[in-house]
Amino acid sequence: MEGITSSLAKPTQMRRDGKPRPRSEAKRAQIVEVAIRHFAERGYSAARVEDIAAQLGIAKGSVFQHFKSKDGLFFEAYKKAVQSFPKYMQAPAAVQEGGLFEVLRYWLGRTENMVRDNWSSYRIYLIGNYGTDLALRREINRYLVEEDPYGWHDFVRFGVKRGELRPDLDVDMIGSILEWTMDRFQDALLTEELDPGLFRKSGPVPEEKERRIEQFVELLRRAIGSDKMQITGKKACGMG
Repeated sequence: MEGITSSLAKPTQMRRDGKPRPRSEAKRAQIVEVAIRHFAERGYSAARVEDIAAQLGIAKGSVFQHFKSKDGLFFEAYKKAVQSFPKYMQAPAAVQEGGLFEVLRYWLGRTENMVRDNWSSYRIYLIGNYGTDLALRREINRYLVEEDPYGWHDFVRFGVKRGELRPDLDVDMIGSILEWTMDRFQDALLTEELDPGLFRKSGPVPEEKERRIEQFVELLRRAIGSDKMQITGKKACGMG
């Protein structure tokens, strides 16, 4: 299969300085918006470029002039979708005052609300993570690492500055642990609403969900939290 990166086309209408013309950029953006809805509703395999083009009233070849391939179009739709999610450091100031683990708890509690506000983007996120082939998934992973759309680097530095994270662990390792476990746990929280059957267990009832969130945050605190945070966690659990 042709590499995904090479399959992303440059706009056909270019200025002399090599930058895309405004009309071409607007057309690309419109194609991506329609593609997000189609991919979200039908999944990657069932979505058809000709249907996307028909809704826009343009030729199928016009879509390929901008994106070269269906993979390239989905990749742009995925990037647009995840860029619409709030970054971790966009939690309210009052929540940030509680520290890194309080921010994690806040976003976990907000997961289902964000899904209802942004259903199509979350569907694209799930499809990109679980419903695409390895070549496309490789490009998605590279994008997440290089562009950091959720702001993990700033968030981890926030925890380090506050002395909430273990000093004996590599910062990049902490970021990877947080990113992977948070994404996977949030997937489990929202899958009943977005994609029933994707995971083996059904989504928890509200009371069970809150208990699982508390246990998950406490598990992270014990794994990567500093000694100060271990003491804080014990007091919160009534152990100190």
